[in-house]
Amino acid sequence: MRTLNLGILAHVDAGKTSLTERLLYAAGVIDEVGSVDAGSTRTDTLALERQRGITIKSAVVSFLVGDTTVNLIDTPGHPDFIAEVERVLDVLDGAVLVVSAVEGVQAQTRVLMRALRRLRIPTLLFVNKLDRAGAQPDRVLAEIAAKLSPAAVPMVATTAPGGRAAAAVAFGPGDDGFESRLADVLADHDDDLLAAYVHDAAAVPYRRLRRDLAVQTGRALVHPVYLGSAITGAGVNALMAGITELLPAAGGDPSGPVSGTVFKVERGPAGEKLTWVRMFGGTLRIRDRVRLGDGREGKITAIRVVDPTGDGSASSVGPGRIATLWGLGDVRIGDVIGVPREGARTGKRFAPPTLETVVVPRLPLQRGALQVALAQLAEQDPLIALRQDDLRREISVSLYGEVQKEVIEATLAGDYGLEVDFRESTTICVERLTGTGSAVQRIRQDGNPFLAGVGLRVEPAPPGGGVRFGIEIELGSLPPAFLRAIEETVRESLGQGLHGWEIPDCQVTLWHSGYAPRQSHAHAVFDKSMSSTAGDFRLLTPLVLVDALRAAGTRVHEPWHRLRLEIPADTLGQVLPALTRLRAVPGAPAPAGAGGEAYLLTGDIPAATVHQLHQELPALTRGEGVLETEFARYQPVTGAVPERPRTDHNPLDRKEYLLHVVRRV
Repeated sequence: MRTLNLGILAHVDAGKTSLTERLLYAAGVIDEVGSVDAGSTRTDTLALERQRGITIKSAVVSFLVGDTTVNLIDTPGHPDFIAEVERVLDVLDGAVLVVSAVEGVQAQTRVLMRALRRLRIPTLLFVNKLDRAGAQPDRVLAEIAAKLSPAAVPMVATTAPGGRAAAAVAFGPGDDGFESRLADVLADHDDDLLAAYVHDAAAVPYRRLRRDLAVQTGRALVHPVYLGSAITGAGVNALMAGITELLPAAGGDPSGPVSGTVFKVERGPAGEKLTWVRMFGGTLRIRDRVRLGDGREGKITAIRVVDPTGDGSASSVGPGRIATLWGLGDVRIGDVIGVPREGARTGKRFAPPTLETVVVPRLPLQRGALQVALAQLAEQDPLIALRQDDLRREISVSLYGEVQKEVIEATLAGDYGLEVDFRESTTICVERLTGTGSAVQRIRQDGNPFLAGVGLRVEPAPPGGGVRFGIEIELGSLPPAFLRAIEETVRESLGQGLHGWEIPDCQVTLWHSGYAPRQSHAHAVFDKSMSSTAGDFRLLTPLVLVDALRAAGTRVHEPWHRLRLEIPADTLGQVLPALTRLRAVPGAPAPAGAGGEAYLLTGDIPAATVHQLHQELPALTRGEGVLETEFARYQPVTGAVPERPRTDHNPLDRKEYLLHVVRRV
């Protein structure tokens, strides 16, 4: 029995969840196709999902197609929940990217396709809503070739688009030049096929073309395109045949080392952690102890495998399968269970959140309960990145967009009984070093109240390089516990630079250290006042680090997005001043479409004003403007430097810091 872990991805409202329902119906899993509008779909289980008609959390369902078990993962389409999509990409064998036959290729469609191609995930495309008024399959196919993949191959012929009679029939040998089009695309990646086709096109059998199509689709070189309607079922059977024929099945050795990836964490009815894992190798069994990373371990107490029969209780789970595990209390999303697999997809797929907001309980007595609830939500979505300010007794969360506020508010109210409000969202900036700086505090010198000596040098690192910690002191000259305390404190302290923003990329080098060896008075036990402890290094390191940062200098950078805006030609005079007011930097307008009836504007815009542009655009363009934005980079802030309130004891002010940590200056 083959197993295929399949992701369904799309721009919001392209019909992704409706397609999931139709596939389940065609496979015989459900007796009636659920409706997104009616809130009766199998995969949208949250109350807010049913209320708003959008997918918020990824969901997994399973069905059989011939001899293939398909574990289908329905993912959110709204850009505010792109983090859910990112986690799913790690566990896919293949994907179906859904495009609307009416709206065509949209902003989020392009973002998703770029990620799929970058990670080389085998992908089919399904042009949905063929039955809707305004469906233009030929235009959408041209957009797919121009904007998503030049190696897109239409696999079906369509008739009567734009009405309930719309149909899609799979191409076969000799159909409407299908073989020659297929050979042209495949030959771009296969020299042997090109030579054979040039020598005698008639001598290349259709079976070879189909075999090569499956191979190149599996290598993410070619992207077959199906068309149809999830509502009427047109073209869905052809898509199902393509899924099993063209997408590669999961592999893995059941007797090899255990290797799996955690892509989702939930809480059960009793508050227990439920861990969703995709297995790549080996076999997990109940009562096994497994490694989770960073020295953490856990013991599996129960297993439930995603299964077409619906009864997934099992004593073990092998490679290629998706299962829910019980007992892993210290697990986190992204953890590798066992050993990392070869060829694992690494790195960020999408941009980090660029907004944050403070969450405030309506009843002040519920601050503690709110902190616990948000910590549990952060387990399920690490990118909300809790930031706790103990001084002001506030908690901030990171956001991709304003819709996330609704989800967090509804979840806190429904699952935890907490009513909350949100302050206005602010942009998350970063700080970058402008030079190299060094500072030192020597033990028992210059008013150093700690039994520790630390010398640090900070240097800029390229964007995306992360924080690197190096050592120039003699190996063995400092106990490992003290060395570890310095490094951990450096990494933690870099979360707040000179202006309060994170410094994500820099090289920090420890070049001096000093400590008082463990000692005691005669005939007495260990005396902490005479001997260094890890606490001395944890308290001294922030002071030395901020002095080094001052010497180096930092500059605040704000996130900027790429801008692509298509507008009616007669609205250009209203749109350009608005873009200038919002600090956007557009390029020269370019004609778009036939007859010069529209303009295309490309350029850059600060993330801080993107939401406002989305709000103003309908009025500026009579509702006809089409805006696409995506994170591009961080660039230096011009004008007033935004300051972020600190959440620590403020090592920037030595007197204040020492009064807090040692009660004296």
